[in-house]
Amino acid sequence: MDKIRVGIIGCGRIAQRHAKHIEEQAQLAAVCDVIPDRAKDLGTKYDVPSFQRVADFLAYEGMDVVAVCSPNGLHTEHTIASLNAGFHVLCEKPMALSSTDCEEMIKTAESSNKRLFIVKQNRFNPAVEAVKQKIDAGDLGKIFSVQPNCFWNRNFDYYRKSDWKGTKKLDGGTLYTQFSHFIDLLYWMVGDIEEASAMIQNYAHEGVIEFEDTGVVALKFMNGVLGTINYTVNSYAKNMEGSITIFGEKGSVKVGGQYLNKLEYQSFEGEPIGELSEGNPANEYGEYQGSMSNHDKVYENLTAVLNGEGSIATNGLEGLKTVEIIEKIYKSANV
Repeated sequence: MDKIRVGIIGCGRIAQRHAKHIEEQAQLAAVCDVIPDRAKDLGTKYDVPSFQRVADFLAYEGMDVVAVCSPNGLHTEHTIASLNAGFHVLCEKPMALSSTDCEEMIKTAESSNKRLFIVKQNRFNPAVEAVKQKIDAGDLGKIFSVQPNCFWNRNFDYYRKSDWKGTKKLDGGTLYTQFSHFIDLLYWMVGDIEEASAMIQNYAHEGVIEFEDTGVVALKFMNGVLGTINYTVNSYAKNMEGSITIFGEKGSVKVGGQYLNKLEYQSFEGEPIGELSEGNPANEYGEYQGSMSNHDKVYENLTAVLNGEGSIATNGLEGLKTVEIIEKIYKSANV
């Protein structure tokens, strides 16, 4: 079986993670970035062609899939162009910065008869997977409430050293860049949102970001579950916690740690969750860390699907739902 050939648009930090796992499970075919040195460096590292113009990159015939790793606000443009050029697409989170853009991406995938994958790697965290299995098996019974806590640190330099982070146009907001994974897990594990009420504030990043650094959200799900989200990037000096706590009629459970990487509490009427694998470490970005590095699982899924051996772990509709929920939250905060 021939290896699936993947090209990358956007050669920033997350592209380094993609390239590593592409080479392990597929074949890196080409890279593209508007900053020539960035594209050249990644291309030279893996001995593949590098491009500065997207049009030239998409004219290259040695690819099957395009991994869109560009800034959030460019995901729609790059995804649609790649699909129309005849390639399957793996799009990094968030899928886009508006539900309308997500819908256009889905329509283009359908009309071009190509696959659209969305990166939501936290679904593969061992503790998260175990709790999802408990929910699906009915072991928590009726879910009453859910509380994600997202307490990370992103200092001035994190934004100042970037040419797009912190901007409304290309970043979008803290819920898009830092915490969209948590919103995805709420939808995946509990369900869709009926109502949202939020208060947000920029306390410590005035003049360096164009949106909030802190938020408090109350949620009502379609199925009647109540939830709250507390989030901030003002945890002093380092990330503190990334957690989800769920209370149900037959059990209570908390997945915590800094990156949803530990089963911190469980109490079930039935059998408890057994010993879990340690899972992957967090993504390292120099001065700070991101979510757990499960991009190997993402590419395992991609190759399985394209070889006719599986179903997409996170499809375009699920990516759209995450963006719709974030829009509801920000709309309630009058953003």
